[in-house]
Amino acid sequence: MPGVLIVEAMAQVSGVLEIRAGMSNNDLIHPTAIIDSSAVIAPDVQIGPYCIIGPQVTIGAGTKLHSHVVIGGYTRIGENNDIFQFASVGEICQDLKYQGEETWLEIGDNNKIREHCSLHRGTVQDRGLTKIGSNNLLMVNTHIAHDCLIGNNNIFANNVGIAGHVHIGDFVIVGGNSGIHQFCKIDSYSMIGGASLILKDVPAYVMVSGNPAHAYGMNVEGMRRKGWSKNVIQGLRESFKLIYKENLTTEQAIEKIRQEILPEVEEVQLLIDSVLESKRGIVR
Repeated sequence: MPGVLIVEAMAQVSGVLEIRAGMSNNDLIHPTAIIDSSAVIAPDVQIGPYCIIGPQVTIGAGTKLHSHVVIGGYTRIGENNDIFQFASVGEICQDLKYQGEETWLEIGDNNKIREHCSLHRGTVQDRGLTKIGSNNLLMVNTHIAHDCLIGNNNIFANNVGIAGHVHIGDFVIVGGNSGIHQFCKIDSYSMIGGASLILKDVPAYVMVSGNPAHAYGMNVEGMRRKGWSKNVIQGLRESFKLIYKENLTTEQAIEKIRQEILPEVEEVQLLIDSVLESKRGIVR
């Protein structure tokens, strides 16, 4: 029967890979998986039913692909990642300037990539690389476009859309149904409320929300959960007031922060850097 022949052909492809990659447990790769012969897969990787793994893919130890995951190609995946059904990882980007050049997606360790996420490779117009760090949670239907740089320990809620060339730091929370404009920078420890539209850079520690987004204060609850001292939290709050509420120019606010707060609270240096290095201007 045709169905039996298809399954047998798929099993043969995965069987060749198991020998090439030194796998000893055939039960870890479902016979319906289709795997390119150039893929390099650690011996304990689990690959579920109907997964497709394209050319030049590396998958590190302890990673699990649930059913129907597609790894498009030219993708390096680290260890202990959990990728759920119908995720599309390492597919070519949607940038119309892309003409088939070799570009890559890199994913670190210990990430959870939930159902229907789409993570695209880079373009040669940038660095040719989309890079996602470690310990991130990408909830259902998260989209990360070409040439994005994503740090560590971030949480992106359902239906978050991140356009091309966006840079996101560490410990950032993005609420569901939010969209981030291309080339924006979202700095570490910031928080974006649900259904927000981000058109400018979000400085470190700042909490923003709205369409378009506005700054509402510091992510104080996140700081408390991390066990930061009252002195650090107060220093960051005072810095926020100087930047946003004292009718000072950016230069005047930064100078006062350097003179009055930075000597006691070194954490404000990250805030200073994110404001001064902004190329699109910060969310006001």
